[in-house]
Amino acid sequence: MTPLVVGVTSHRDIPVHEIEPIRQRVRDFFAQLQRDFPHLPLVVLSALAEGGDQLVAEEALAVGARLIAPLPLPRDLYAEDFVDPAVRARFDTLCSQAEIVLLPKLMATPRHAIGSPGGARDRQYAKVGVYIASHSHVLLAIWNGKAEGRLGGTAQIVNYHLTGTLPGVIDRHRLTRHVLGGGDESLLYHIVCSRSGDDGGPAADLRPLQVGWRSAETTMLHDKLPADFQLMFAHMQELNADSEKYAADIEAAPQAPHGVPSAATASIDRLFHDVDWLAVHFRKRVLLAMRLIYTLAALMGIAFAFYAHLPAKDYLIYVFLLMFASGGYLAMLARRRGWHRKYLDYRALAEGLRIQSCWWRAGISASADHEFAHDNFLQKQNIELGWIRNVMRAASLYPSSHVEEVTPAALADVIEEWVGRSGVSGQLHYYECKTIERTGVHHVTEMIGSISLWGGIAISVYLAVFALVLSEGTKISLVMIMAVLSIVAAVRESYAYRKADRELIRQYRFMQRIFSSARAALDRTQDPVEQREILLSLGDAALTEHAEWTLMQRERQVEHGKL
Repeated sequence: MTPLVVGVTSHRDIPVHEIEPIRQRVRDFFAQLQRDFPHLPLVVLSALAEGGDQLVAEEALAVGARLIAPLPLPRDLYAEDFVDPAVRARFDTLCSQAEIVLLPKLMATPRHAIGSPGGARDRQYAKVGVYIASHSHVLLAIWNGKAEGRLGGTAQIVNYHLTGTLPGVIDRHRLTRHVLGGGDESLLYHIVCSRSGDDGGPAADLRPLQVGWRSAETTMLHDKLPADFQLMFAHMQELNADSEKYAADIEAAPQAPHGVPSAATASIDRLFHDVDWLAVHFRKRVLLAMRLIYTLAALMGIAFAFYAHLPAKDYLIYVFLLMFASGGYLAMLARRRGWHRKYLDYRALAEGLRIQSCWWRAGISASADHEFAHDNFLQKQNIELGWIRNVMRAASLYPSSHVEEVTPAALADVIEEWVGRSGVSGQLHYYECKTIERTGVHHVTEMIGSISLWGGIAISVYLAVFALVLSEGTKISLVMIMAVLSIVAAVRESYAYRKADRELIRQYRFMQRIFSSARAALDRTQDPVEQREILLSLGDAALTEHAEWTLMQRERQVEHGKL
């Protein structure tokens, strides 16, 4: 199931008298999340540092949440930071109950460089903070609200979460994810605390133990979760509910084979299988509803034409109204149950997960400490689609905690499975087939239109030539044939427009072209570094195209009143 991921950043030196009130506010926060989103299991990311990190981890375990602990240093070095024996004992206890994440880039740093306090060690803490903020749906900050400049400190992690910038670690991110994304992923729950020592009080506009929600677009704390995020989390819950509802059918469906199974991407691959099945399921429902509605529309037009031209056929107006009501009911049912939206969202999510899995198995995701496929996907779209990135963000947690070495065989397998070969396998073959299929369907639509046009012209010419000798009944029959031809052609054209046949042909040709180019480029080199760069560029292009496809298709819902 897709979880709701809560990351933690906190001061270490919280005054003793504020500890228990803060603990109660953390309990209230978790209770609120579980009450509002009962179908989203909680996952808490905490570095288990002294102070609020450990406090939140303890409360997370108490409410049954899954605890994941990204550590900034190898565990033995990290433990040296805990001078107080009681704090160190809590750290050991929490480690035994948590899933420990050892980030490859962090752990590759020489021990002598991080063995004592200094800039290198602070950078480790900063990168773990970036990891937590990047993977969190909600960042829980136990913070005094002051913009203090310590590298990797709570203030900087909050600033990174809200703006995408962390001086000395991340700078360019400001102009990509957060600006284009409109801050739609930056949700903060702030518990205001003090700090021990002089001038340890909170910022001037805050008071100790104050709580509230904040996003990148607001500076004030609000009592209620913003409506946009409420909708985002509701869609995540909906995915879990659909997965549970169709669990038996999903389990029975065959899974796409992987040449080299990977424990690191097992979670992503399993989620991809579920979401891919759901996308196909709702696509079938959408197509069935559209075909029924457009068939009814054609029959409505024919019934009305007959009613208008044939005498003593008054019952046809009731047939017309009955079919109109039936089509309206189908359109309303499809809209209320969200079949079209679910189909598009689940398809977009499935394609994002496919690329995420392939990148990871090819050794691409492991090349950065914080960026994953979700950072590049649907960034220019509205916040309602942000839930797709949130699901991808949560799915990437599992690979991070199950590091595997990428072998040449695994890279080659990803290339053959994902890119494939022309006429044989992979996405290249898939888009070749879809291009041919859609082109054929479009030709059928054009042929129906041509038959209607030339049939209508022929009948018009015939009527003009023989107008004086044809009986009234024959004229009416010929006019009715013209009406039926026109109605069928118009409905077929409208159906093709709603399915976006022309646009899909262009998209499939574009995707076929980029996968073909990627295949040719991959065949020209045996250098794994170059091959990964090609796969990275291919994935970026595919993610962008899938985002555009989702946006385009969302405008093509069946609207009964326009038929």
